[in-house]
Amino acid sequence: MTTNAAAESATPSALPSDAAYWEAAAESFDEEPDHGLRDPAVRAAWDARLRAWLPAGSAEVLDLGCGTGSLAALAVEQGHRVVGVDRAVGMVERARAKLAGRDATFLVGDAAAPPVGERRFDVVMVRHVLWALPDPTAALRHWASLLVPGGRLVLVEGRWGEAWPAGIRGSELVSLVRPLAEHTLLEDLSGDPVLWGKEVTDERYAVIADLPRRHTEVVDVHLVLRRGEEVLLARRAGTGYADGLLHAPSGHVEDGEDVREAMVREAAEELGLRLAPEDLRVGLVMQHCAPPPARPRIGWFFEAEFGAGGEPVNHEPDKCSELVWHRMDDLPDDMVAYCRAGLDGLRAGHRFLLHWHRPGDGIAHAPSTPGRATALDAP
Repeated sequence: MTTNAAAESATPSALPSDAAYWEAAAESFDEEPDHGLRDPAVRAAWDARLRAWLPAGSAEVLDLGCGTGSLAALAVEQGHRVVGVDRAVGMVERARAKLAGRDATFLVGDAAAPPVGERRFDVVMVRHVLWALPDPTAALRHWASLLVPGGRLVLVEGRWGEAWPAGIRGSELVSLVRPLAEHTLLEDLSGDPVLWGKEVTDERYAVIADLPRRHTEVVDVHLVLRRGEEVLLARRAGTGYADGLLHAPSGHVEDGEDVREAMVREAAEELGLRLAPEDLRVGLVMQHCAPPPARPRIGWFFEAEFGAGGEPVNHEPDKCSELVWHRMDDLPDDMVAYCRAGLDGLRAGHRFLLHWHRPGDGIAHAPSTPGRATALDAP
């Protein structure tokens, strides 16, 4: 979505990173040679680069900041399946029209936190977006978590402008990516004017980063905040996964955090609670796998008493439509099955569970279907 042309005209106080800027730009976006790829030579140059960067076989590709879908179109023509995400509705509408009937889906959403739920990809492809994000390091970590083991980041970035240089230097991006990757390649793109439809003198490049192939799992933390016999639940909204269902306040452990630190951080971000580590006690640990094609994850359920850290308030109304209290012995059915199984196991006195969905299972708790929880601490 974000482009070198925008960067060249930006000042430090007016970076064009808001959706309104790109809504206005959508109508004329494809007029830039490297946006619309209307020139056969430019299109062929990008096609050749993508063939080198993307897997040889059919792959699942997530195109973040996809704009009007020009790179997505090339990837689809090469046999890949693409999900594109862009903040601007106008960009997404044009991408959908451009690839109508093709193996591509386009979503309106934030590139830093794309609304793809539990889906995982072989490639996350991002062109001229990272430089405009408020926390590039956090975005890279999140994008890496959306990849399957051995997946690949394809990052096309640059450093543009003379009066107000903007962007990320290639060496800097390599340093940010290296802790996540097994192999990293920095490829210069400045010397190939056909890619841009003109000669360029600024720094333009691609970083190709392959993640380790060993088995890895996302680690979740869940807050079981108790008020007497009741527990606090949050109704998900606007996340792209399990929206409308109730779940305990939760989140992912970030790189370098321990699980208790992550729980303290998530409680502050979601509920405004100022929990101390000693306010938390581990109630349950669960290995869970959502319906295929999701991959397994580990969930830590931390208990805390109401009053610790203050009064809970919905600090993320864009992701949570309401906070509600329910009795632990009378939990509602409209819950995420994973969370419901964890709370049921906790109430039953278990400490270690497996919760493994089978093909055809839903994300929501379904009282009429067989339970998938297996206690690992049962006699």
